[in-house]
Amino acid sequence: MQMPSTDPVTAGSPPSEYSRFHQRLHRRYQAELALLPPGVPTRETMAQACDALLARGHDLGAALRILRQLVMERLITLDCDQAAPLSDITLAVTRLAELALDRACRHARAELDARHGAPLGPQGQPVQLWIVGMGKLGARELNVSSDIDLIYVYEHEGETAGQPDGRGKLSNHEYFARAVKAIYSLLGDTTEHGFVFRVDLALRPHGNSGPPAVSLASLEEYLLVHGREWERFAWLKSRVVAPLDCLDMPNVQALRGVVLPFVFRRYLDYSVFDALRSLHRQIRDHAAKRSAGHPERANDVKLSRGGIREIEFTVQLLQVVRGGQFPELRCRPTLEALERLARAGLMPQETAEQLAAAYTFLRRVEHRIQYLDDQQTHVLPTRDDDLAWIARTLGLNCCDFLRALDAHRELVAQEFDILLGGTGHKQCSNGGCGGPRAAAAASPAPDLEALLEQLPAKVRERVAEWRTHPRVQGLRDEARARLFRIVQRTGRWLAEGQVNEDAAVRLVGWLEPLLRRESYLALLLERPSVHEHLLHLLGAARWPARYMMQHPGVIDELAGDALLSERFVPADFERELGLRLAALQSTGEDDDENLLDLLRRAHHAETFRTLARDVERRITVEQVADDLSALADSVLRVTAEWCWGRLRNRHREQPQFAIIGYGKLGGKELGYGSDLDIVFVFDDDDERAPEVYAAFARKLINWLTVKTGEGDLFEIDTALRPNGNSGLLVTSFQAYADYQQQRGSNTAWTWEHQAMTRARFVMGSEGLHARFDAVRQAVITAPRDAAALRSEIVAMRERVRSAHPAPADQFDVKHSPGGMVDAEFAVQYLVLAHSAAHPELQGNVGNIALLQRAEAAGLLPAGVGRAAADAYRTLRHVQHRARLNEEPTRVPPETLAAEQGAVRALWRAVFG
Repeated sequence: MQMPSTDPVTAGSPPSEYSRFHQRLHRRYQAELALLPPGVPTRETMAQACDALLARGHDLGAALRILRQLVMERLITLDCDQAAPLSDITLAVTRLAELALDRACRHARAELDARHGAPLGPQGQPVQLWIVGMGKLGARELNVSSDIDLIYVYEHEGETAGQPDGRGKLSNHEYFARAVKAIYSLLGDTTEHGFVFRVDLALRPHGNSGPPAVSLASLEEYLLVHGREWERFAWLKSRVVAPLDCLDMPNVQALRGVVLPFVFRRYLDYSVFDALRSLHRQIRDHAAKRSAGHPERANDVKLSRGGIREIEFTVQLLQVVRGGQFPELRCRPTLEALERLARAGLMPQETAEQLAAAYTFLRRVEHRIQYLDDQQTHVLPTRDDDLAWIARTLGLNCCDFLRALDAHRELVAQEFDILLGGTGHKQCSNGGCGGPRAAAAASPAPDLEALLEQLPAKVRERVAEWRTHPRVQGLRDEARARLFRIVQRTGRWLAEGQVNEDAAVRLVGWLEPLLRRESYLALLLERPSVHEHLLHLLGAARWPARYMMQHPGVIDELAGDALLSERFVPADFERELGLRLAALQSTGEDDDENLLDLLRRAHHAETFRTLARDVERRITVEQVADDLSALADSVLRVTAEWCWGRLRNRHREQPQFAIIGYGKLGGKELGYGSDLDIVFVFDDDDERAPEVYAAFARKLINWLTVKTGEGDLFEIDTALRPNGNSGLLVTSFQAYADYQQQRGSNTAWTWEHQAMTRARFVMGSEGLHARFDAVRQAVITAPRDAAALRSEIVAMRERVRSAHPAPADQFDVKHSPGGMVDAEFAVQYLVLAHSAAHPELQGNVGNIALLQRAEAAGLLPAGVGRAAADAYRTLRHVQHRARLNEEPTRVPPETLAAEQGAVRALWRAVFG
């Protein structure tokens, strides 16, 4: 291609003057240009200009058309001469559409009301018409030559009020159909002043064969019964854009309540991959047909490979798949969605930034193509001077412009191909895409008999049960094909030695209860990395398999290497929950049920991440306990905050309240499924305080323990509160301190002081934190008769042991002599008897560290404390692994003879 040797724009003239559209506007509307106030057009300044045009005698249709020309002239100048941000341009065009639709709607309805009366609902109430903007209009990112995709929805069926004499009545259906026609005439008809916007109603229910306007009830039925997967992408960006006076009315929420469940499914939804592949294939085929014999049409910055549409598809696919469980991903604008996807870890930050840069560049190119002649086209011009002008307005020469264009499009195409299982090699962050191996998912599926021939005996025997399995037989053909391909791939990996036979058999059992949730079959098929990691976990232990069966949604956490290399970060967890809450609040979905499920999904996902790291031996047993304890702390903080905000009788903004953790929570030794030993205290002089905090604690316990469709969070044990189960659920802090410090007639028992050695402040008012620490220190350092203390602890140990007897030929790693409880009681005695003289024993640092400190302080014979600490660590590991595999924690005594001996030596050294 020959490049021009001279700049197409006269030296010194503004670049905008090259635009042939701009030139026409100045010739035709020079007298009206001043009606639009200076600066970026806003809703207010456009309304002002429209009113001025009406005052000059133009009818509404003409005023809106002329206004559109004035806005276009301003945007060309701002964009090409002043390098206005993309958002200034797209938002101005969107505001123009909203204003035009609002004015046209009000005008059309006023005329219809005058002839037929206002439409009424079943109870005689006025019926609203909502104009729903789809696509770029809904996302507030219209381009300068966009058509507007609309769906008209009216609130209720019924009929109009008619004239006072009873004539002129219409059904609401007919009334709104006429309103749609009138609005189209005002906006879409071409006159001497052109048009305001091209209007497209093809996205409405049943497409072009459907009615121009539908009732809310009809829309709900359509989406439920007939809604197709591709329509979920269309409705993702939907927004009521007019009339403007109804946008803030509560009735609009009813429409949102219909659309959201259709777009965002409750579970992770990978079934949309095939739908998007099909839709994209149709678009590319259409583009190919358009460019056949017209090679210049191949340079379409919107629809060609690597174009704007592929960026939008990439973003929307990840939003639709994950938006049901992660409401913070629900937003309409593409650039904002990219930021949220990166923040959620679903896309590498670098990739998100590159796609954002590509999107901005391509949209700016698209606008310049349309500035040339006001044509609805996205194809690069073939004239050299036009290309050079586009390059100049972007601050580039022509060669650099074309290189930048190619680089952006290649990046977009590569990311899109990877997402849909193309030929790329890069894997999306956190399993956002399937990668090349997912392309195999499209291979033909075998029938059951052919599949059985490919499997080893043990797996074949299990899968053969599917011949008569009602759920397998009841699957749709497409779902059954997915299921068989998953098993086929499992058999192939089994033959290659990548997975073991136990894992394959457990996978079959794991799949069967989930067959009605076809999205999980799609997930495993689309993302082989998830399938492979799932098999690895299933083959490693029984408890992870059971956990994944109870909470199947957690398997999405398996994708991506970050899962295994990271650790739990409380601040990140709590921030993400805050974002999800804000997203639910923005759509009015923040009811108790949704928040309960939100907490459970988040907790289960984090528990599963820790479980995966544990099974893969990426973290130690001690680190597992640390992370599970930190997770429990976070869940308690978030749940308490949300519950207090929803407590009807709360009497202050911030509660003067605290949760004290005991037992495994207090000692930061939580395991999977551990209950939480907690005590509630408050410090509030308000006369309503006891009643309010009691209601708060009950609500909090309910939120933590109630079972929803997503399961529960924790079992809660409050038996360690003053006076146990016969005491008050919530205690004033002063009463709690008096009880623990032996003040008054109602005081704590020795075993309660033993429990205090492992107690810690978990959450609550900061002022109570220091006061609790002071009480704990006073309790554990209080003067005691050593002999009496020793006697009481030994007696308590015997009671515990008698409640958990073990056969003589078995060693129970927790309860047998020389087991974990012996070590724990010994540590508790050392703390209560000696921490006053040895402050290093006062910290709640865990049994292992305290045993080592006790020996260093000379309270244990040389070597005894360290040997007991090492033994305790080993016993914890044995117990942990046994529970993971759902095996007994009793072993032959000789198996752990050294460890048992070390703990018995500790017991003798402490208790004689």
